[in-house]
Amino acid sequence: MKKLIVLFVSILCVSFAQAQDMKSLLNEVSQKVRSYDNIEIEFKYNLSNEKEGVNQDTKGNVTLAGDKYVLNMLGTSRLFDGKNIYTIVPEDEEVTISAYNPEDDKEITPSSMLTFYEEGFTFKKDILQNVKGRKIQYIKLIPIDPNAEIKNILLGVDVQTKHIYRLIQTDTQGTKYTLTVNSFKTNLPLSKTMFTFDEAKYTKEGYYINRLD
Repeated sequence: MKKLIVLFVSILCVSFAQAQDMKSLLNEVSQKVRSYDNIEIEFKYNLSNEKEGVNQDTKGNVTLAGDKYVLNMLGTSRLFDGKNIYTIVPEDEEVTISAYNPEDDKEITPSSMLTFYEEGFTFKKDILQNVKGRKIQYIKLIPIDPNAEIKNILLGVDVQTKHIYRLIQTDTQGTKYTLTVNSFKTNLPLSKTMFTFDEAKYTKEGYYINRLD
């Protein structure tokens, strides 16, 4: 019995030490991200659900500066200027404008994709993967909220650069969302109007402007 207790305590100590190491690594990632004036990411996105026979790949890019962002994906652009979200669909020649309410936003958004893990999750060390000579340390994040739609998230961090390389989110329905970073650029000379919606331009081009209350 005494040996069993010692073994149990040892396991707890190791788990705690690993959790602290992962917390330290995530803190480094946060500090690195917040040190940049802006970030431009090109990524590959996969959505899969074996039970439903779904497996879809697409590519996209996002430019971030603070909370503001421009996301291009699936032929649609989404712009957030810090106050409103503008969804631009060239195929339909339509722009939808909606006010941003952080209380309604429970998903991982472009604004939070590099820092979402800072609260609301417990975490533990997962596998260390070698990707073309790069050491990618995976951290498993589990929501503290027992009613969360997210089952868990695997976050792959480049040990050397302290940049996020891959995010694998699994929901309670078994759907898996995988985002892999192909290119990560920082402190670019962005246009002053990068995060400004030019309504006159789209009106002139015949777009329908749909404003949501």
